[in-house]
Amino acid sequence: MAYLATFYWGWLLGSALLGLAMGWISVVQHGDGVPRKWRWALAALAAALVAAALTRVVPGRFGYWLDLGLIMFALYLGGCAIGSWLRNWVVSRSQPAA
Repeated sequence: MAYLATFYWGWLLGSALLGLAMGWISVVQHGDGVPRKWRWALAALAAALVAAALTRVVPGRFGYWLDLGLIMFALYLGGCAIGSWLRNWVVSRSQPAA
């Protein structure tokens, strides 16, 4: 993991900044969201991928790509959350009190 952070720091920073930008420009939609069955399936898939990365079940180059992809995806999601929170904070401060 330290090797990935050292060697791919530019790509990791790029994925975090891209997530920040997407979180900032995205419009929050209060719709139905993801159905419950899909949420459980996606959570199980994410847990399986993280478990495969931690136990090093996937060998070689594909395991390396799995680790890098999971780190980049986590940084992207973190950037999305921070960007969305910042936009909400800025927009709520600029609106007049009702």
